[in-house]
Amino acid sequence: MAYNLQPLITIVEGILDPDQSRWIVDENNPHLQSLLDKATSLQQLLDKSSLTKLDTQIRQVTHQAEDIIESHMVDHMLSGSDCVRFTFSTPDLQQVTRDLDSLMEQAEKLMEMPRELDSAMEQVKLVEMEDKKMLSSSSSSSKSAVVVGIHEDLTQLKDRLTRMEKKLEIVPIVGMGGVGKTTLARKLYEDPLIVGHFDYRAWTTVSQDYNMRQILLNLLSCIIGKEECDQHMQKETHELKDVLRKNLFGRKYLIVLDDMWSTKFWDEMRMYFPDNNNGSRIVITTRESDVANYADSLRSQHQVQLLSESESWNLLRQLVFGEEDCPPELQEIGEKISGDCGGLPLAIGVIGGLLFTMERSKDIWKKLGDNVIAAISESDERCHSILSLSYNHLPNHLKPCFLYMGAYPEDFEIRGSRLVRLWMAEGFVKSNGERSLEEEAEDWLKSLVERNLFMVREYNKYGKPKSYSMHDMLRDLCIRKCGEDKFLYAKNGPKVTFSNPRRVSLDISNVMGDVNGSTESVSLTRSVICIGSKWGEFPFGAFSTSRLIRVLDFTDMEFDGFPTEIFEFVNLRFLCVNCYSNIPRGISRLWNLQTLISDCHFDVPCELWQLSELRNLKVLGIELLKDEEMNYSVLKKLQNISAEVAKDATYLDGFLESIPNIKKLVINYVQVTSMVIDLSHLGKIEILRWLNWGQYLNFHFKVIFPCNIKKLYLYDCGLHLEMLRSLTSTLHKLEVLRLNLCTFISEEKTCEEEWKVAKEDVFCSLQFLYLEQLRLVRWIADETNFPRLRHLRLCRCYRLEEIPSGIGEISTLQLIELEACTKSIVASAERIVKEQSEYGNYDPKLRIKNTLDRRSHFQKVSIFATF
Repeated sequence: MAYNLQPLITIVEGILDPDQSRWIVDENNPHLQSLLDKATSLQQLLDKSSLTKLDTQIRQVTHQAEDIIESHMVDHMLSGSDCVRFTFSTPDLQQVTRDLDSLMEQAEKLMEMPRELDSAMEQVKLVEMEDKKMLSSSSSSSKSAVVVGIHEDLTQLKDRLTRMEKKLEIVPIVGMGGVGKTTLARKLYEDPLIVGHFDYRAWTTVSQDYNMRQILLNLLSCIIGKEECDQHMQKETHELKDVLRKNLFGRKYLIVLDDMWSTKFWDEMRMYFPDNNNGSRIVITTRESDVANYADSLRSQHQVQLLSESESWNLLRQLVFGEEDCPPELQEIGEKISGDCGGLPLAIGVIGGLLFTMERSKDIWKKLGDNVIAAISESDERCHSILSLSYNHLPNHLKPCFLYMGAYPEDFEIRGSRLVRLWMAEGFVKSNGERSLEEEAEDWLKSLVERNLFMVREYNKYGKPKSYSMHDMLRDLCIRKCGEDKFLYAKNGPKVTFSNPRRVSLDISNVMGDVNGSTESVSLTRSVICIGSKWGEFPFGAFSTSRLIRVLDFTDMEFDGFPTEIFEFVNLRFLCVNCYSNIPRGISRLWNLQTLISDCHFDVPCELWQLSELRNLKVLGIELLKDEEMNYSVLKKLQNISAEVAKDATYLDGFLESIPNIKKLVINYVQVTSMVIDLSHLGKIEILRWLNWGQYLNFHFKVIFPCNIKKLYLYDCGLHLEMLRSLTSTLHKLEVLRLNLCTFISEEKTCEEEWKVAKEDVFCSLQFLYLEQLRLVRWIADETNFPRLRHLRLCRCYRLEEIPSGIGEISTLQLIELEACTKSIVASAERIVKEQSEYGNYDPKLRIKNTLDRRSHFQKVSIFATF
């Protein structure tokens, strides 16, 4: 890859940050500033053009610069001084700067040279033949490709192409490389119904490095015929565009733009496809969702899905046996082989061709089935090249983010929140100043999904992506690239060994087999990610010289006692560790820590407030408000807290004032002791989860909420009805309200059984309302109170009599979900859905799980139904 200098830039920017108080750099400021300027300039140059000839040199110089600077930083931090002068040998710094100068000169010369033809042109040709080859059956004399699993896709797409809509419509077909987009488009293009529906049909392949002149000639050849097209061969590109437009004007046409990668291409061509208001269509196939969305953001994209297990086996069976039956002794291993292809037609096509040439022996098939992905990669480099196009087309800043998934085994699911924090700890992410690092990284994650390189594996209850994984074929590509670029050593992948890997992924169940020999081999390692059994042992001794580690992720491990060796890794940015004992004094040594995830208690919680770089804190069983000696420092970078604050919230105000930029705050078990809880100064908070602020109070208190809250979750809290009314006047951005085990309290400070939402109380942006385990008997509201509600969930509200009928009048309502609710609630929900269907509104759906007898709260029936 064009090497990413962002980690080096992040380090130097951190040292030169005028707001930091750790480093005094007056004497070296010109040298460091010069280093920063040159690294930034080189990175900007690399972002414009991929100069692969310089990759190795750039990587070596960049790593050397990081090692020099961070080694000196660690030496200073281990010296024990609170604020130290940042000095190191001028020759080291000057040599690195000279090396960057030299690389900059070489890069500029390379960019001035005429662009040479390289393997990319060959890869483009491979893409053009991708779907023609990958599904062809060498076992059949038939010229037509073997295709399965696209009948429903064809039906939907034919409907879009032939429906009565007169306006010119763009129909994007989107999916990962090798999934069969071109095959589907070709079947559509050649379908007799489509052939007869349009006056003109034209097909061209665009590809990454497109030739505009050739594309125009291809289209014209389809429209006016090859002989007439030859008469225009001498015309300039802009003249050919005019010829195309004139020939399409007034005609009902279908254009297929296959394998489109660039929005720039669409900008150049869109005006030459006239809207004749006669039902013309343009089909685009692309791996990039943002390209499809750019062409037409108003209409939905047709996402080509991976094949199911049965479809995969059907395809493989046809490729290998044609019209013959599969021998019974080969069916089980054959189904396993097809399943291991992950539903990717490209992979199935390759393995099918391989099996067709092999002896039909169970032992031979079983041997191949032991590692299907490796067999595909070794037998057909074309497959690797096709998938590599997606990686090569990534912008420079996304390449290390893609490669990071190589640290995890096949089919591994990782939370998006964890992944973006790991990228930040590595220094990959750069903020533009207006947005936080988290916001920037989340956009990058979204981009990798839109490019069909990451798959969303799980969504949260609000429909947002939660966890991600990578297709096995893309993971194989990822592992290869990691080895080529010396980005990562992963035990889970092929044997790739090199000295001092920057990142190490260890299988804890066999960890000693991975780290052996001299400890010098990992002295410059920056990240250690542990995968596997939680009962494994981590060889801290093998990493005793790894003083520069930024990431220690022990997600899958549990320690009997907190490993104090961690306190020696003072360069840590990310730490995830779980143990059965308290974290002792010493956590404040980790000056650079950005993310701390742990289920441990802390002996000295006030040390956390000495970690000025802390951005994300997720801990269990820690009292952040332990006593008056806490002496909170203001943590300007802290974005997320999930912790037990205290049983006694006497010092709550001091704590809240120390986190002015918090965005997500989870507070457990605070007994309110003041008349006012003022959260209004937390102007950036969007998510607030407050668990138990005291139900049974003998006084009336007031909560002042920040106006930017989007999600509010109150658990086991005493809620004054006046407070609930204040939400509608204050929280205009509130999208999610979740009340669980809460008690409603009247003006007379007694428990209230009724929640009456006044006419003027409007939750103007609320989309999700979850009422769980409430003591309510009556709920009085209508559609005007919740005008944008999409999802209503009631769970274990045993005493509630019914859902207000007016809820059914909400035009945006999509789902009413009931779990462990009484029959009377179910009856009211069924009545709402039935009445709406009678009015022609079929949008609201009803989902029921576990119906209860209201009188006994005893479960009578267990069902799951959608009406």
